[in-house]
Amino acid sequence: MRFSNQFLDELRDRVTISDVIGRRVTWDRRKTNTGKGDYWACCPFHGEKSPSFHCEDRKGRYHCFGCGVSGDHFRFLMELDGLPFNEAVQQIADMAGVALPAPDPETERRERERHNLFDVMELATRFFQDQLQTAAGAKARAYLRDRGLTGRTIETFRLGYALESRNALKEHLASKGVSRDQIEACGLVVHENVPVSYDRFRDRIMFPILSSREKVIAFGGRALSSDAPAKYLNSNETELFSKGQVLYNFARARRASQGADGAGTIIAVEGYMDVIGLAQAGVENAVAPLGTALTENQLALLWKMTPVPVLCFDGDGAGMRAASRAVDLALPHLKPGQSLRIALLPDGKDPDDLVKIEGRAPFDKVIAEARALADMVWLRETSGATFDTPEKRAELEARLKQVTQVIGDESVRRHYQQDMRDRLYAFFQPSQQSRDARRPFTPRGQGQGQGRAPAANNPGRSAPISDRLARTGMVTGYGSLPSLRESVLALTIVNHPALFFEDYDTIRQIEFESRDMRRFWQAMMGIAAASGSDLTREELLTALETQGFDTLLAGLDKQIRFARLWTATEHAAIEDAREGYLQALSLHMRALALARQRREIERELADATERGAEREVEQLMLSLKEVQLEVARLENQEALVDGFGVMSGRVKGPAGGGH
Repeated sequence: MRFSNQFLDELRDRVTISDVIGRRVTWDRRKTNTGKGDYWACCPFHGEKSPSFHCEDRKGRYHCFGCGVSGDHFRFLMELDGLPFNEAVQQIADMAGVALPAPDPETERRERERHNLFDVMELATRFFQDQLQTAAGAKARAYLRDRGLTGRTIETFRLGYALESRNALKEHLASKGVSRDQIEACGLVVHENVPVSYDRFRDRIMFPILSSREKVIAFGGRALSSDAPAKYLNSNETELFSKGQVLYNFARARRASQGADGAGTIIAVEGYMDVIGLAQAGVENAVAPLGTALTENQLALLWKMTPVPVLCFDGDGAGMRAASRAVDLALPHLKPGQSLRIALLPDGKDPDDLVKIEGRAPFDKVIAEARALADMVWLRETSGATFDTPEKRAELEARLKQVTQVIGDESVRRHYQQDMRDRLYAFFQPSQQSRDARRPFTPRGQGQGQGRAPAANNPGRSAPISDRLARTGMVTGYGSLPSLRESVLALTIVNHPALFFEDYDTIRQIEFESRDMRRFWQAMMGIAAASGSDLTREELLTALETQGFDTLLAGLDKQIRFARLWTATEHAAIEDAREGYLQALSLHMRALALARQRREIERELADATERGAEREVEQLMLSLKEVQLEVARLENQEALVDGFGVMSGRVKGPAGGGH
């Protein structure tokens, strides 16, 4: 049975190649990066002890660097299991939950006709190319020359010229035996609601638009006359072409982005000439939507090529609005490792302008300075506004919460919300002088009970103490204790054991800096594993105290209470305990990552110093300073972020009543 290319592409899109291959191999954990869809294993086609078999989801391909086999979903099953092609398609269709199309003579006829339409589009492309080189194409050649395009570039992108004639292309194709129906099906003529059809493109520079298989499926035409009603004109929707599902230069850019190591990215610019000008300057991994705002389908195409494409916009108001639309388009579809970066060009410049005089260096600089998607969300919501009143600050907080709420992936949404809370804290954190100026005057000798509620009963109005102070024996009555975030992680689980079984895989992998906490954590996991999901707080405490952790537990409890981290206590509602735990975990993971980064930089710094590489030493010192500043920022904020240093509204007091 013959399957259409559309059906096979649909199966490839629905089922990742790692899902097909993962049933037959064991992925190597050290080399595999699941977040990027990059997998390694020992080759199933030849015996080996080290993994040289590689597959990538975004390419939908596999390759063994040992024996040289390569292919796609279907070839893997055909070569490994000896299946005929039809059976391989059947297996993958079953995985996708898609029924095979019934044998249909009409479908096969349409597929043959579709193939013939590609031939018609190829004839039209060659006709336009030939006309560019005639006397009638002189003004088109002059325009391209003025835009700085070389003959080689014109040939590479197969640029052409549509004559200023109503029938030139139609008559040429008819002379080649192409029927009227085929010409109309390709969208090469205007035939609806007119007495006689005529060429759609007239007196225009022609840009062939290719499919992912590098077949011409449509054209874009740039008018040479200033009187033309539309500067750019695309083919209409046809059997071959759907404008919102195609990117200009898709196939070439995908090839360029894969490169030798497959680590390249994709840059989306606004127009055909931007793509072509960049390619001539050596930037070959650029694509463009077809004269409209980026669509969801086009965004999905970008993500098929690279996990973090760069969208490049003009730096003026229109460019910022386009960037804002792209942000809103992308947010619901973010996944771990899948995002966007936004590059803003100098005002009044487009990519073609940047590379025309100085080469690619200025454009490379713009791309290197591209902002993360989270930065663009923050920039959009805060630029040009003032937040000098509590109401305005509350409005900003509400907007950010609303914007991030649309993110579909729960993990990414949680991290975005945490990131926005961090930014809000840094943005609104008052100076020490202004805090002192706003602090209410309290006469000497006036007790806490005169004028306001005691801190223990009104924790939301009490300033949390610092992590360093909370760890000292002066506060706790015990020796040095772990960091507040480690104490929150441990004591929240002790007081709410149900959380342990909600997220067991994550919790059991938590790393602690304190040696005592590592011992404590191992003991607690052993108790929980032996007791099962019915484990109660009282049972867990008794077992821990039996193993000699009573002194440590008392110290952790006192540390938490003095720091006013009430979400970690037994009186917190489970919802607040869960939220506080997740925030503490996020801070903890960031702190560990920074610590690892600092150790790596220090190791490289020692090596560079020993080699006498002064320039490298300077760069590493700057990197180390940035990490140290980030560590200081993290330490300053972790006692004050929402839910990590103040009591939430659902927390219950010691007597069990709500506050």
